[in-house]
Amino acid sequence: MISDTDIDRALSYLRDNAEKDGQARAERLYLEQWIKTVLAQEQAKSQGQSVAASEIEARTSTAYIQALQAYRIAIAEDERRRFLRSAAEAKIEAWRTMCSNARAEGKAYS
Repeated sequence: MISDTDIDRALSYLRDNAEKDGQARAERLYLEQWIKTVLAQEQAKSQGQSVAASEIEARTSTAYIQALQAYRIAIAEDERRRFLRSAAEAKIEAWRTMCSNARAEGKAYS
């Protein structure tokens, strides 16, 4: 059984973490674009090389690898927060279903 206290905690979690969840998503999306910028900047340093050679050099550069590592961290945080939100939402939905079933059976649920 899911108690009203559990639901209050789930609702509080969703409310209290909305801003941080949004910031985590924004960071992830920003870094997706930043990686492209780093790649272009690193490729621009390789003048006189073929496009393929400059891309290989850019993708193995320290700056690009650091951008990828930051992106990996941002993805992990965003996904962690997404799964926690999803768990809270699933708990609320299960509680709603139990309350609806109880009403259909003519019982009080709490």
